[in-house]
Amino acid sequence: MTTLVTGATGNTGRHVVAELVRRGEHVRALTRNPAAAAGRFPAGVEVVAGTHTAPERLDAALDGVSRLHITVTAGLAEVGPELVRRAVGAGVRRITVVWGGGVGPVEQAVADSGVEWTRLEPQEFMSNTLNWIESVRAEGIVREPYDFPSALVHEADIAAVAAVALLDDGHAGRAYNLTGPESLTPRERIAILSRAVRRDIAFVPITHEQALDRLMATGVPRADAEYVIGWYSAPSEDSTTVVDTVEQVTGRPARTFAQWAAEHAERFQAPRGGSATR
Repeated sequence: MTTLVTGATGNTGRHVVAELVRRGEHVRALTRNPAAAAGRFPAGVEVVAGTHTAPERLDAALDGVSRLHITVTAGLAEVGPELVRRAVGAGVRRITVVWGGGVGPVEQAVADSGVEWTRLEPQEFMSNTLNWIESVRAEGIVREPYDFPSALVHEADIAAVAAVALLDDGHAGRAYNLTGPESLTPRERIAILSRAVRRDIAFVPITHEQALDRLMATGVPRADAEYVIGWYSAPSEDSTTVVDTVEQVTGRPARTFAQWAAEHAERFQAPRGGSATR
């Protein structure tokens, strides 16, 4: 049987592909630019061109697919239900969906699809830490408006749960809240990252408005920026409370932030010849 992974080069999608291949499955990886993705997947992965935000063009990609993995991203809310409808019509019988932070049109369409489905509800991704790369490399500084804890989850653990739900029975109709094994504040994460990169990194507080301006400067609309920064200013109980779902589903403990930092430490290193030290 074939599994189609949408957003296959994304933070979670690439891990879903790798985990399914590790378990001996045939995987079809959907990406906008197959040429650019060459070499990024394990041997045997079938790379196809397309995007889940244009489901009307995915008939060939869905041909022969029995399992589907969806990550809800910007732009999918309007067309996601059509993607689900076409997937079920093409013969997909099991779907996993990484939610977009709530049960919106895509998540509801999956739940109403009539096939087996599992919704993954991860809290903050550890990969959000990659937003610190530029300031850490250049200045040895992280600037954030708040210092509240977050039960961050490793994106590979999200993928591991997705693979189990796609391949094993007993997960249909379930919604899995996913966290890592500890709840950490930005200062605590910085301390762990400092040890991983073997250099001092300072925490510099900024205002709420400065955080909004920084995010909008990247092209994010103000309403979306308000939502993101607002999430950090008033974290929910779910976002700060550690649960053992990853271990319950996969049979092994969730990865720690220290493990994530070690995996990505090189990306935070100052450029050769740089003078960023604190």
